[in-house]
Amino acid sequence: MFSNREFARQSLELHLFFGRIMKEHSFFLELGFTPRDVSYTEKADAFRKEFDKLLCQVIAISDGVVSQDVLNSGEVFTQYTLNAEMASSFYTDVHIPTDLTKAEMNLTGARTNSMHQRIDQIVYDINQEAIELISSLIRFKTEILTNVLSCKMFTMNYPLLIDHILREAKLYLNMVQHLQTGEEYDIENEALVQELFWNRIMAEHSKFIRGLLDPTEGDLINTANNFGNEFDQLTKEAKLAMNNTIPFEKVTADSLAATRDILNFKAQGTEGILECKVKSIIIPLLADHTVREASHYLRLLKIFSR
Repeated sequence: MFSNREFARQSLELHLFFGRIMKEHSFFLELGFTPRDVSYTEKADAFRKEFDKLLCQVIAISDGVVSQDVLNSGEVFTQYTLNAEMASSFYTDVHIPTDLTKAEMNLTGARTNSMHQRIDQIVYDINQEAIELISSLIRFKTEILTNVLSCKMFTMNYPLLIDHILREAKLYLNMVQHLQTGEEYDIENEALVQELFWNRIMAEHSKFIRGLLDPTEGDLINTANNFGNEFDQLTKEAKLAMNNTIPFEKVTADSLAATRDILNFKAQGTEGILECKVKSIIIPLLADHTVREASHYLRLLKIFSR
């Protein structure tokens, strides 16, 4: 069991990262439906707004509670997030509340005795609300994927991307549910689970980027393809480590080096998209989204390698 302070800190940090990820998933889904499926567009937009509300609640009580390391990691926001939101809103005419990002940028790290006495109960209630909301989003994503795979629906999103964001929602739900029990993670066992999960995610990001770049962007396509192959191999290595076939430390070290590299590639790509120097059909917020996920994974890998 861990303290109320740790419970609140870990819960809020999780929501600051994943709450934003879920609202953006909803945005990406919203953009992908055809006019025939306007009811799905509206439902995705409603989910986006519900996660905005959740994130707003979390931000309101996070100042002085969450760690400075998380705020500095690039997983909550990056130097591109605000501009990516404004550009994506401009392109789509969907209102994205940038005030949430500005509020996150003003958050400060944990301070001694800064927590409100009843924050643990407030956070517990937020977690329960999040569990219901994430569960509902999982059902929505599952329905979409089932419809797409059975040719009952067309969407501009790859079927793999829908499956990809479904797995991320399930991980988020599992982690919130675990926090609600008050039990701490076994860090080594959790490291292997997280590395297997995120190496696969990084591989898929690479393949999505490859497929969404303009065909004339040959060098970038080749680089993305190489990252896809590298992270496919790292995913296999993580599976072997779970079976004690290869050392855990080797997978972590290899994953750490590769994640640093792909983070740099994604950041350069996001900057290029925002400056209109990279030709693609990648919405700017999707580019920044992948930067934040790589930043999150990099922070975890640094913890695992200590």
